Amino acid sequence: MKENIKEIFSVNKETWNKKVDIHKKSKFYDVDSFKKGKTSLNSYELEELGDVKGKSLLHLQCHFGLDTLSWSRLGAKCTGIDLSDKGIAEAVKLNDELGLNATFIESNLYDVPNSVEEKFDIVFTSYGVVGWLPDLKTWGEIIASKLKKGGVFYLIEFHPIVWMFDFLQTPPKLKYPYLNVEAIYEEYKGTYTNNDADIISKEYGWNHGLGEVITALTSAGLIIEFLHEFEESPYNTFPNMQKTKNGMYVLQEDQRLFPLLYSIRAVKK
Repeated sequence: MKENIKEIFSVNKETWNKKVDIHKKSKFYDVDSFKKGKTSLNSYELEELGDVKGKSLLHLQCHFGLDTLSWSRLGAKCTGIDLSDKGIAEAVKLNDELGLNATFIESNLYDVPNSVEEKFDIVFTSYGVVGWLPDLKTWGEIIASKLKKGGVFYLIEFHPIVWMFDFLQTPPKLKYPYLNVEAIYEEYKGTYTNNDADIISKEYGWNHGLGEVITALTSAGLIIEFLHEFEESPYNTFPNMQKTKNGMYVLQEDQRLFPLLYSIRAVKK
């Protein structure tokens, strides 16, 4: 990695370390309910990834581990990685408290080939992950290298059109390109779980279109089984969204011009 990329990752890591204490106490993550048995997983990934019992699963960019531990509760043998040492420490603490058998490793995604030795039946990543990565070609190669033959990669992510908006403005303004090479820098008070939190979030990210994501995976030798796009999201991403009967969120009817999420399932032949 170039030196400036290392500096960018250092800034992002510092911000994510600050977020951990806020997020673990937030209503958004609702750790108390999680400890009592509530899953942190949403219907999309549960239905589309399917039965994980008895399978090994690598969770990339796992934050402080709730989804990793939810898959563990469903019978998977899980390993979660994240660049935030505080996030990983909290994940280990939760794993021990709940008596689960997940493994957590502090690692930048691009260091996974050196940080994680084994191969897996499943590689999983979700919701707000791709945008932290400058190089998707290497990302795809790492995913393929960590899958066993016949293994499955599953991604569910916010649609790249969503990331074209500047959410620091009210209402959000269309500002960023669909594709970009240079990092986008944002600095703002609070975090996505608590707008009034007493931290300054400093973040670098990149926008990647669907074509770039698909090409990164197929170039690494993965076979795409499906690409799905959804107008309903489990998260209240935009202001004034409407909550549906099934607990999802949608844009106002006159604003439903683009999908909010997409999912990809791919297999290593």
